[in-house]
Amino acid sequence: MMEELQEKSLHRETAKVDVVQTRTPMDDLDPELRLAIHCADEKKAVNLIALDLRDIASFTEFFVIASGTNQRQVQAIADEINEQLKKQMGRKPVRIEGYNSAEWVLLDYGDFVFHLFDKEARDFYDLERLWRDARKVEIPPTAS
Repeated sequence: MMEELQEKSLHRETAKVDVVQTRTPMDDLDPELRLAIHCADEKKAVNLIALDLRDIASFTEFFVIASGTNQRQVQAIADEINEQLKKQMGRKPVRIEGYNSAEWVLLDYGDFVFHLFDKEARDFYDLERLWRDARKVEIPPTAS
């Protein structure tokens, strides 16, 4: 009898569970955040992603992460986002960090934080992995 139980426990059926993580549609974003993503796209930001943090964080609602190919491009993307949000929406960032070195520029708008990286800093900090529990925002191939 004991051998029979051991045999059954060794050959337990396993259930395969597919976890489908829903994506947040771009249309659900505030106009300011959509404009910031559009500006980054217009300045040819690389590997642009947005993470919906509303279910897992209290300090902001969204992270947007993008890369530039060099220091000048990272600064140009930051400048475009800053300028267009001020001009079109009357929004200024709560704070800007890292602009001069342009390895990792952080634009904090309160309800969203825009992270701009050069390739090495993005690989090193790997925010996508750190925030892997966040829902992704469905960004069209061209956000424009």
